[in-house]
Amino acid sequence: MSDRLQAAQAALNSGRRDEAIGHLIAAVAEAPGQPSNVYRILTVQLYNAGRFEEGEQHAATGLERYPRDYDLLNIHGVMLRKLKRQREAVPVLERAVKLKPNAPAAQQNLGNVLLDLGEHARAEAVFSKLVRAEPRNSEYHRQLGRTLARQGKIDPALTRLRAAVGIKRDNVEAWLDLAGCLSEEFRIAEAEEALTAALAANPGAQKLLEARALTLRRGGDLKGCQTFLEELLPSNPDAAWLQYQLGSLVSDWDRDRANRHFERAHELEPGKLEYATALVESLERTRLGDEGGHIERAYQLALTLLPRKPEFTDSTNKIMTDVFVRVCDYDALDAVGDFRTLGRNWAQSGRHTALLKQIARVRSDDDRLELVEQHRIWGRAQEEAAARRTLKRPPPRPLGPKIRLGFMSSDLRAHPVGYFAAPLFDHIDNERFEVFIYSFYQGKEDAAQRAITEKVTAYRWWPEASITQAAERIAADQLDLLIELGGSTHMNKLEVMAYRPAPLQASWLGYPHSAGLSTIDWFICDPITAPPRRELLIETPLLMPRSWIALGARFFSNTVEIGEAPELRNGFITYGTANNPHKYTRDVLRTWAKVVAATPGSKFAFIRPEASGESFRRNIEKQFAVEGVTPDRLVWHAIRGAHLPYYNEVDITLDPFPLTGGTTTAETLWMGVPLVSLTGPAFYERLSASIMANSGIGDLAVDTREAYLDTAVALAADRERRLELRRSLRDRMRQGPLGQTEPFAKDFYDMIHAAVTAKRG
Repeated sequence: MSDRLQAAQAALNSGRRDEAIGHLIAAVAEAPGQPSNVYRILTVQLYNAGRFEEGEQHAATGLERYPRDYDLLNIHGVMLRKLKRQREAVPVLERAVKLKPNAPAAQQNLGNVLLDLGEHARAEAVFSKLVRAEPRNSEYHRQLGRTLARQGKIDPALTRLRAAVGIKRDNVEAWLDLAGCLSEEFRIAEAEEALTAALAANPGAQKLLEARALTLRRGGDLKGCQTFLEELLPSNPDAAWLQYQLGSLVSDWDRDRANRHFERAHELEPGKLEYATALVESLERTRLGDEGGHIERAYQLALTLLPRKPEFTDSTNKIMTDVFVRVCDYDALDAVGDFRTLGRNWAQSGRHTALLKQIARVRSDDDRLELVEQHRIWGRAQEEAAARRTLKRPPPRPLGPKIRLGFMSSDLRAHPVGYFAAPLFDHIDNERFEVFIYSFYQGKEDAAQRAITEKVTAYRWWPEASITQAAERIAADQLDLLIELGGSTHMNKLEVMAYRPAPLQASWLGYPHSAGLSTIDWFICDPITAPPRRELLIETPLLMPRSWIALGARFFSNTVEIGEAPELRNGFITYGTANNPHKYTRDVLRTWAKVVAATPGSKFAFIRPEASGESFRRNIEKQFAVEGVTPDRLVWHAIRGAHLPYYNEVDITLDPFPLTGGTTTAETLWMGVPLVSLTGPAFYERLSASIMANSGIGDLAVDTREAYLDTAVALAADRERRLELRRSLRDRMRQGPLGQTEPFAKDFYDMIHAAVTAKRG
């Protein structure tokens, strides 16, 4: 044995792993013809040290010399899996299995990789073979159960998982999979029974206690979950998992407390990626105090985690994407993943909320169609899950003289969705309709919600209902049509639509894209927002004759005064935006910079809470600098909520693209500030164009980048028109389709009545 290998062995014997790895790397570098066991020992130690990239490289080098070494092939496959290179791992592990068909290690690893890839039938074959070879192996039963569950074969999966825990009562992972499978199917009582048995067999097991908390939450028993966790806290004050779970539970209603719990969890276990990213996510969502400062802290922590990209899950990728988008760090965003891979993974794992951030990344027709497919992927999975579950449904209701119309949204309160929908409740067609509302809002009732409650047939408020509970309860009302207004925004339950609790279903208002479900029949839009290409919409368009929205009394009651045009005070043009940064891209920012560069002396104002953050400002300055715009030409207004007065500091608003403004477009016009928008073929590229056309400035919505730049610069030079619009836009909005709320409501109810009546035959 060489001196290097002797030193490595001595270091391993003394527990000095990193030193041993150094000697082994030097040994194979000095003498590549080392025996195969040296490469095996090196790669195993690199694996144990979490140095997967190095381990994969040394395993590959070893296999060049020893291509038929079973153990090297197996560890190489495992390394590739750790690096999320599953496609490459499959043939490597298959070679190992071919060398030793009866050896279980590579077969098990191959099954796991196939599971990762969603090749469930192939994985089932692998684990079935292992179970036949070792019928008393608990782990093989567990893996087969997981594989069956992924295919929707729930009863066979449960049989295997129960066999796994029957064979080995201390197989905590099998108990977790059993409870998780039951919970996913919303068989909450059975899941709780399984966890009770699991804890009896494994008292105090952390993962099982966590699973119980998650099961209580999934079942909608938030108070029970909180009591359970808080009772554990006095005897476990330094349990990081408990701090993490409490933070996750209370984050919806007490963000400040959630931050304290996540901070403590991260402090107790700083190396735990899940706890660190939970803190990143919570800080990024904090609206208290210095919002930009919270985002800055989240961003800086996220940057320290980026080198751990091989460990990222779909959830991690979403959290990292959210924070990098908030501060406009597009290099970091690109490092998280590409448009297609991220979107499909999010869709497959049920993360519909992540798809909203995908819209701004659309660059081409192929991207538009890919985004539709990502939504379909999510929808198919939800419909398959719903098909496995049986809802209690009342017998069909005899057709009555009135249509039962339901609106499902947690935002019918003091919220933009509530403002846009208000005209329908201010002018209910009680002669032809009974109107039901379904909300899962977890906050307190406000005046807007009370006002709506008084006008509708029923306001069903179920803050703790599970998906299946909500679907059953809605079905019990025997609606003719259910309209969802929230998409996958916070506290909404879009998945309910997969169960088709009403015979006819539609989407409107809350999400700027098809949801992805074939169980949603219609998508409510207008002649301008309707995509000219049918393949960009999954549902059938249901057209309002003039505008798909109206603004309502609450919007028009806003009395913020329109001030003097800032150009008259400043002597230069100020462009600006109040749109959310998730609508910005490099292309958007550089296009805005080109407009500023082409308008002598002009500036650009950002009216955003992120503006108090150092990195947000620096990253935007970096993009504007590409077009020669210096930092002194950027203006920052750090504000949330009370932002309307800041439009008095802007002469012209520039719209983002492809995801245009909606609420912000209405607000900017209400404040007398003209808008320039870029229109495209998809619904989300046409929102501003509709609002602008219905406010009499449709010519400022153009369809090419060149026209966008030229129109903005020309408008900057046309002081007379800008001043006239500053005086007239409010009246145009009031007098046009956006302000005529009673005609809007009549159009809406007429449209619904005609559509439902036609379907009834």
